[in-house]
Amino acid sequence: MNRKIFFPLLSFLLVAGASSYSQTSYNINRGHSHNDYEQDLPFLRAYHAGIGSIEADVFVRNGKLLVAHEEKSIDPSRTLDSLYLKPISRYFRTNKGRIYADTSRSLQLVIDLKDNYKKVMPVLIQSLKAYRDVFDPEQAQHPVRIVLSGDIPPPAVFSDFPDYIFFDGRPAITYSGDQLKRVGMISDALGSYSSWNGKGTPTPQDLEKLRAVVTKAHQLGKPFRFWATKDNPTSWMQLENLGADWIGTDHPDKLGEFYAQRDKTMYQSPKTYSLYQPSYKRDGTGKSPKNIILLIGDGMGFNQIQAALAANGGALNLSSFRNIGFSGTSALNSDITDSAAGATAMATGQKTNNRYIGVDSAGKDLTSLTDRLAAEGMSSGIISNADITDATPAAFYAHRPERSMSFDIARDFLNSKVDILIGSNRKSFTDNPDKTLVPSLKKKGYSLLTSLDALKAAESGRHLVLLDDSVCRPVKDGRGDMLSTALTESVRLLSKGKGGFFIMAEGAQIDYGGHANDLPYVITELHDFDRMVGEALSFADKDGETLVVVTADHETGGLSLLDASAANRSVRGTFSTDDHTGVMVPVFAYGPGAREFTGVYPNSDIYHKILKVLKKKGG
Repeated sequence: MNRKIFFPLLSFLLVAGASSYSQTSYNINRGHSHNDYEQDLPFLRAYHAGIGSIEADVFVRNGKLLVAHEEKSIDPSRTLDSLYLKPISRYFRTNKGRIYADTSRSLQLVIDLKDNYKKVMPVLIQSLKAYRDVFDPEQAQHPVRIVLSGDIPPPAVFSDFPDYIFFDGRPAITYSGDQLKRVGMISDALGSYSSWNGKGTPTPQDLEKLRAVVTKAHQLGKPFRFWATKDNPTSWMQLENLGADWIGTDHPDKLGEFYAQRDKTMYQSPKTYSLYQPSYKRDGTGKSPKNIILLIGDGMGFNQIQAALAANGGALNLSSFRNIGFSGTSALNSDITDSAAGATAMATGQKTNNRYIGVDSAGKDLTSLTDRLAAEGMSSGIISNADITDATPAAFYAHRPERSMSFDIARDFLNSKVDILIGSNRKSFTDNPDKTLVPSLKKKGYSLLTSLDALKAAESGRHLVLLDDSVCRPVKDGRGDMLSTALTESVRLLSKGKGGFFIMAEGAQIDYGGHANDLPYVITELHDFDRMVGEALSFADKDGETLVVVTADHETGGLSLLDASAANRSVRGTFSTDDHTGVMVPVFAYGPGAREFTGVYPNSDIYHKILKVLKKKGG
């Protein structure tokens, strides 16, 4: 697929005027529980979610304030006192003068007057007398604020009522200084400014009007609320971006979950990193490459790439590829693959069952690409920024019917033709029940190294580089450039051979972030992986005989992007699962033979395409 088609599609969210995330103070306490009395547990559901504003509509009947949305639904047992005033008072006193035990949280009770204020106000004032220690700033250091909305008194008579009662203002009203002191917030219907339906973004003209009304309220020193808004994550985010102070919802639990997951569903990159600009001199030529670099972003689907693209200002090293295809990832026994079956398909050219490593569905060993190419005189290296006996790297040198057989997988390395193996989980080799494993590997000519610095000092030979597990910690926790360094050092050593080389390097922890439903983890790992892509492209240009292929074994997490801004390097998303999904993944190719990787095909074809461009049998 040509990049002129692919990347505009990939970047469709990166539109002019996309939102930023400067409102970092937003949390569940900025939520407004609209029509709260219609909840299955009025007050309690919103309160335990941590909501900061709760709305109750009231009518006066027989001297009591009854909570209901319409007259026909009035129930004499549902009083303002029983549903709101008493429980608020109870929690306030339990928490020793605060509504929430969490002292950063506060609460306002918005009472919407459905009857004429002259009828309601005397009853309301009388009802509040028993709770002055909760609502009156003169008696409470951290009071719950009462804000009246609906059929409220005109501003000219605000002062006729107790000063602990505030009123819901309107942007079209001009208030005197004293009147403004009694305005608790300013509200208006979103539909008065825009016909936006809560999907996508409002038009630029409508955004200007919406921001203007919020700004006007803020200039008066008042918080602003839009009512009649859609109740979904897109709408909540847009309200934030507009600067609205209250986020209306009929689903306090969902809004609470939305904010509770904020650290894992939102990311803003502190800066961009520099990208390599390819020369394209030998890109897509029909000449057979001498070397193959296969880079696998484990769990890296389209939306992971899109998220990383936005967070790096709208560009990645992946953006520079011109030859792009799509790989189907299904396993033999399931449309949803795991890394074992996915990597085995690429490593052997044959699909197999989930959890199988380098064997077919009957458990018979399959010849790996590394062994196949070794027979043609090519050397090889396998790299992972995680456990080197895990499914993806293992599929290129091991043969087991179960991916968790770490010790057995380590033993299989003894029979492989791989020249350099780099990753963590040293114990699978050094603490292996087979005590002859390490001595046998050394006898076979492998040096056992425990750091990349030791690899840098090597000038030749075969190397088993078993890193401390801490060296392969997440990049957000300080891993550094381990992955790029491992690739460049492997390329340096393997380039000395005359027969060419094959390297598979895995960015394993993109997948980990997807399983954890942690967007910052995903993006920082993909950025690290993309830096390695830049190193591979740079070498390919200098060498002129190297084909770089970049793909994934599957997508992880069912990531969806809710918002993205290349201008602000910010992304917000959500995950639909903590497992893999069955969507196709992209295949990027650069260098001689790259055009072979365009189109749509099963992941097992990657093996055959590599052999084909190398002009090897079996391609």
